[in-house]
Amino acid sequence: MNFLLIIGGLITLILGGNWLLKSAVALSLKLEIPKIVIGMTVVSFATSAPELIVSVNAALSGSSDLALGNVIGSNIANLGLVLGITLLLSKIDVEKSFYKTDWPVMMIASAALYFFIIGDKAIVAYEGLILFVLLIAFLIYLLRFQKTVVVDEIPENDEPLPLYKIVLFLVLGGVCLWGGSELLINGAVALAQDFGISERIIGVTVVSIGTSIPELAASIIAILKKEKGISLGNLLGSNIFNILAVLGITAMITPVKVGAEGEGLLTNDIFWMLGVSFIILPLVFVPSRMRLNWKDGIILLIGYVTFVYITLK
Repeated sequence: MNFLLIIGGLITLILGGNWLLKSAVALSLKLEIPKIVIGMTVVSFATSAPELIVSVNAALSGSSDLALGNVIGSNIANLGLVLGITLLLSKIDVEKSFYKTDWPVMMIASAALYFFIIGDKAIVAYEGLILFVLLIAFLIYLLRFQKTVVVDEIPENDEPLPLYKIVLFLVLGGVCLWGGSELLINGAVALAQDFGISERIIGVTVVSIGTSIPELAASIIAILKKEKGISLGNLLGSNIFNILAVLGITAMITPVKVGAEGEGLLTNDIFWMLGVSFIILPLVFVPSRMRLNWKDGIILLIGYVTFVYITLK
C-alpha cells in the first residue's frame, strides 16, 4: 500500500510539474523572455515546485529530515543523474554565463546552506529570509542584465498558449503538486517506519529522485528540441531554487531541523552535494573547453551511483 502511495504521488507530481511547466513557459513566451533566462528562472521554478511543496509539507508534518534530504538529494540527482543522462543523449555547448553567474551563484547557495546548518543543525526563519533575499537578488540580476545579452533561441513553431489555457494548466499543476506531495510524503514516511529506514535515506533516494523527474523530463525535451541552453540552465537554476527558494521559504514558515536519525545529512550527503556542484566547473573546461559530452555524463553517473551505494550501505 505504501509503495502504491509513493508511485501515485510521483505520477501526480510529474503531471502537476508538466502542467505547471507548460503554463510557465507559455507565460514567459508571452512576455518575450529569452530561452536561457526562461531556463534559469521560470522553468527552474516550475520544475522545483515538487521539491517546494514536498519540503514545506514534510516540515509542517514534523518530518524535517525528509524535507532537507529531499532538497540535498535532488541537487545531487539533478547534476549526477539528470545531467549525466542528458549528456549521454547529446553534448552541451556551455555559455559564458555559466562561469560568470550560474555556477558561482549555485556554489554560493550551496556554501550558505552548509554554514547555516552545520553549527546548530537547523535552518531558522532569519536564515531562510537570507536565502530568499539572495534568490531575489539573483533574479533581478538575470532579468536586468542577462536578458539583454543572450541571443533568443525560441523556434518559430513554439507559439504561446491562450491566456485561459495558461491559467488552466497553472491551476491543474498546483492542485496535482499538492495532492501528489501528500501521497508521496504519507507513503515515504510509512515505508520508512515499516522497514526501519530513516526519513533521511528515503528523502535523499526515493523522494529526491521522484521530485527530480520534472528536471529530467524538461532537460530531455530541451535536448530533443535542440534547445540545449535551456537544458543546462534549467538544472543549475533548479539547484539554486532548491536551496534559496525551497529551503528559504520552508524555513520562513517553520524551522528545518536535522533530527537524530538525520546525522548522515551533515556527515555525508551535504558534502556530496558540494562535491558534485563543484566538479561541474572542471568538467566544463577539461578536456574540451566550454563543452560537456558523454564522457562527462559517465563520470557524473558513476558519481551518483557511488553516492546512492554509500548512502544505502
